[in-house]
Amino acid sequence: MRGLFDRLKDFIIYDADVEFYAKVFPDSVSRKDLMRLRKMNPTDLVQVVAIEKSSYTFPWAEDIFKDCLNTGYDCWVCELGDDILGYCIMSMAVGESHILNLCVSPKEKKQGIGRKLLEHLISIASKKAEMMFLEVRPSNINAIALYENMGFNEIGVRKNYYEAVGGREDGLMFALALI
Repeated sequence: MRGLFDRLKDFIIYDADVEFYAKVFPDSVSRKDLMRLRKMNPTDLVQVVAIEKSSYTFPWAEDIFKDCLNTGYDCWVCELGDDILGYCIMSMAVGESHILNLCVSPKEKKQGIGRKLLEHLISIASKKAEMMFLEVRPSNINAIALYENMGFNEIGVRKNYYEAVGGREDGLMFALALI
């Protein structure tokens, strides 16, 4: 049986030392170090949906996020203070994990948040799954670069996978072996 501390870590990733040093020695801690990951909850959806809408022409509706929470998917946010900077959602079943959504607020891009979220999902999945999968738009070159840098390999194409202005866009399928 897992201890109380281990169960608490499932809900929040927190380092009290970082917060202490940030208060006592503000120049010794980077902004990225102050960002924390925690499980998404229904009260986060206002900010999550706002980020989703500002990031995508065809965003997920709030009900999709609610379904992900209710289904028990791994839903996480990266926050700084009271501000959500990004979020990610992953499903896991029969030895496979699938990243369903990973998004960073447009005003927070290029800060390492996407990498932090992805590393966290890989850490979770590697304990329960052998493979990790995701789809990405070919036009999302920054996300593709991150996935490739993290060891993902393109394994195929899902034709007409995404809605797009004037039609549909393919989805590139990526995979990462976790064993």
